[in-house]
Amino acid sequence: MNILIKDILALLPDGAENRSVYVSDGWIASITAPPEGFVAEKTIGGAGKMLIPGFVNAHTHTSMTVLRNCADDLLFNDWFFGRILPLEDKLTGEDCYWGTMLSIMEMLRSGTTSFIDMYLFLDYLVRAVDETGIRAVLSRGLIGGADDPAAGETRLREALDAVEKYKGRDNLSFMLAPHAAFTCDDGYQREVAAVAKQHGLALNTHLSESPAETDTIRERYGCTPVELYDRTGILTDTTVAAHCVQLNDSDIKLIADRGVTVVTNPVSNLKLANGIAPVPKMLDAGIKVALGTDGAASNNTLNMFRELTVLSLIHKGVNRDAETVSARTALDIATKNGAAAMGRNDIGEIKPGNAADLVILDLDRPNMQPVNDPVASLAYSANGSEVETVMVGGRLLMENREFLTIDSEKVYFEVSKICERIGTR
Repeated sequence: MNILIKDILALLPDGAENRSVYVSDGWIASITAPPEGFVAEKTIGGAGKMLIPGFVNAHTHTSMTVLRNCADDLLFNDWFFGRILPLEDKLTGEDCYWGTMLSIMEMLRSGTTSFIDMYLFLDYLVRAVDETGIRAVLSRGLIGGADDPAAGETRLREALDAVEKYKGRDNLSFMLAPHAAFTCDDGYQREVAAVAKQHGLALNTHLSESPAETDTIRERYGCTPVELYDRTGILTDTTVAAHCVQLNDSDIKLIADRGVTVVTNPVSNLKLANGIAPVPKMLDAGIKVALGTDGAASNNTLNMFRELTVLSLIHKGVNRDAETVSARTALDIATKNGAAAMGRNDIGEIKPGNAADLVILDLDRPNMQPVNDPVASLAYSANGSEVETVMVGGRLLMENREFLTIDSEKVYFEVSKICERIGTR
């Protein structure tokens, strides 16, 4: 479909300007001047609106929205082992489908068009992605070791089966996901790294999230989690490592040298009292940093606007440097750096030749006026309620705040039933 977004304040790579954007067959065909022979089948007026590239939520667990607001104000180990794991044992594939549908609703409503996920029951997650039209990279969480090698092998086979079964989709791809250094022993880490290399798959993992993790790994292996992952082949230039809170200078250098992409999750890390990732140091070291929300069980939202604001502010405060992690830097982290984490160079920016993953914001809001600096307004003023229309690959998924591919009432009903059954209320 040919779509004209007419006379809108567009966030372009070099700044925000009033332009018309021409979308053809899912791609941004032109900006300002219509491409030859272009006939708009749909025109969206841009007066009083802003056009931005869709956010990339580069680390989340979408199924976990069914566990929202039921494991709060707990230390990390109590949260994970004492509350979350027992609840996860009760979840079925169908539960994960409905949890993912609810997550996708929340993400679209707050301007996210792509996400990187790690969880279980990939067939059900694929179903949610296919039905809604959002863009995703999925990975089956892998836990394994010498104490139960068969279980680890089964999980790895499930992951590879999904890669083969669902290959060839433009809006869907896969990674292999060794869960964490403390849930995968060194032998299993080496095996997953070798399989990923054999199949040409990127890796998605948690790394150095909590003090408990670093203590555990040092006790077991006499090194940091980053050093362990380097020994076992997990640190590569196609690895996406979430959190990276507990890093020393040597860890940062290793991550930079290996070309790893780090996904910072500031709200989740704060809420679980794990600390604050050294994002300014990582950026100074040349590390590509992306942004994620983590799951709704630890955040408790998937709203990238809130994540963007916290990212923009917290490092200024703790470093006492108002110039660090600027609004522009934070937006790049939330968009084009997330696209790079997904292995995509054709999303994350509004420019000809990129996929039309676009979000339209309503600027007719008290908190958005006056629009003196559009970039700063996104980082410091917006909260996500301004999102009006969302398209992925040129397909409208939400228009005028109405979902076009999701029955929201059905999703709410099914999620409520799940919560009653697993006992989160």
